[in-house]
Amino acid sequence: MTFLLVHDVFILGQSFLVPAILLFAAGCGAQPAQPVELTVSAAASVTDAMQEIQRLYEAEHGNIRLNLNFGASGALQQQIEQGAQADIFLSASPKNMNALVDQQLIDEREQRTLLINELVVVVPADGSAEIGTIGDLTKDIVKTVAVGIPESVPAGGYAKEALEHAGLWDALSSKTVQGKDVRQVLQYVETGNADAGFVYRTDALTSEQAEVAFPVDPYAYAPVEYPVGIVKATEHHAEAEDFLDFLHSQEALDVFVKYGFSVPKHEETP
Repeated sequence: MTFLLVHDVFILGQSFLVPAILLFAAGCGAQPAQPVELTVSAAASVTDAMQEIQRLYEAEHGNIRLNLNFGASGALQQQIEQGAQADIFLSASPKNMNALVDQQLIDEREQRTLLINELVVVVPADGSAEIGTIGDLTKDIVKTVAVGIPESVPAGGYAKEALEHAGLWDALSSKTVQGKDVRQVLQYVETGNADAGFVYRTDALTSEQAEVAFPVDPYAYAPVEYPVGIVKATEHHAEAEDFLDFLHSQEALDVFVKYGFSVPKHEETP
């Protein structure tokens, strides 16, 4: 560090004494706080909404950087179980959140349902597939049906549940192709590699190459709920808590609604 001792400064012929201690203080002023990076592990189906929320939040919190880690909820759960860096977990299924709560990796008091979604079947937007019901998936015109891997992709689990309810899971097994997450399932349909696919309504809304053939009977599968919580191992609990509060704010919820999500009753404002 360089110490500069100046006793007199002449301005317009007048002499002013500048104490050396002031110059020392100027050179040793408080440094800006280092940015805090929060890793948010979130279901692939919230990608577009979370990227917009990231821009809003970082614009309002200059010292926070959000690292968004998207993937299948089951895969993200496993990452957290194996000690991967994560501060916030946003799951597309209560099952994956409950597993982490049971292992005491997430405090039950610091998680709750944030969003609601629904399952639909999409087809290529060129209109070549004449599909209007779940039973139509058995038609010869349908060669391939895409679903997420049921064990790790919540949308795939809901799809399997709905197909089993209709008595079609085994019947369609020879036609089924599985995707690593719901966005890959959507991509299969968009590119014509699948004639139909089970995705969330919010995913369908993001696509111009795929369109909704029909909504899946909501009584045929468990409610699609998105819980969010703070990972106990976080080194930035205060910042994680602040971001969690932001996700529950009207500003953030409006973004989610814009992308087609529904909000639980406890999140609605009067």
